[in-house]
Amino acid sequence: MKNSNKTFRPAKCRQGFTFIEMIVALGVVGVVLVATFRLYIVQHSGFIIQEERTNLQQNARASIDALTRHIRMAGYDLPGGLDAIEAYDTNPDTIIVCYTSIDCQTFLSAPMPGPSSVLVCGSDVSCFQLGQWVYITDPAGGNGEWMQISEVQVGAYQLRYSQMGLSKAYGADALVTVANRIKFFVDDTTDPEHPSLMLQLHGHPAQVFAEEINDLQFRYQMKTGDVEDEPILVQNIREVLIEITGQSHLLMEVGQDNGSLHEQSYSTSVYLRNVGA
Repeated sequence: MKNSNKTFRPAKCRQGFTFIEMIVALGVVGVVLVATFRLYIVQHSGFIIQEERTNLQQNARASIDALTRHIRMAGYDLPGGLDAIEAYDTNPDTIIVCYTSIDCQTFLSAPMPGPSSVLVCGSDVSCFQLGQWVYITDPAGGNGEWMQISEVQVGAYQLRYSQMGLSKAYGADALVTVANRIKFFVDDTTDPEHPSLMLQLHGHPAQVFAEEINDLQFRYQMKTGDVEDEPILVQNIREVLIEITGQSHLLMEVGQDNGSLHEQSYSTSVYLRNVGA
């Protein structure tokens, strides 16, 4: 039997990555990661900016809608002694609006013996509530004052109030009315970097109505056609011109300097249908 000798040839060795190739690969991966990260930062910043713009618009629009609604009601069914509007050119401006929104009124059936006496009324008092601020006025003199209800005696038609006493004793037929007195102003002193539009009901502390509102301006068109910043004769006002400005500390465009502000203003006008008619 013949012996056959087989010749074995070694397989060629597989070559790995060279050091240079690894450096190049890492460099390419690094460039891709940096580009991806930068794209993410730009997109995220754009999202944050757009969200802030939306918040800014919503705050300003909600504020101007509320102002419009309350100012349009100014003067509605007011008792004597209350002005429909109190205007203050304080820059940012301040406005106080008065009107009645619910049909809740009574009258005194007998004169008060003294300024601290119980109010004996001549009609149903069940619409009045504890803690409610109401306005008592002398229909003859046309002057009055605010008081806070502390007790309602429905069966006896009587009201008590929480103050030590009124400024005077009111006579029979004096009116007691549930009325609204609402003050709007900008608080730019508590936190100057983040001013707010404030709403304050009579007898209550001011509350934040909208954040990041830094300016509020009112002008008043009179029946003569003149436009005034602080009218003296409220009954001559025919239209209120409103401008409100919101602000944002966030950057509006990528690449702007840190801390730059963006402002957006909205304006409207309100015709006073309950004043000077």
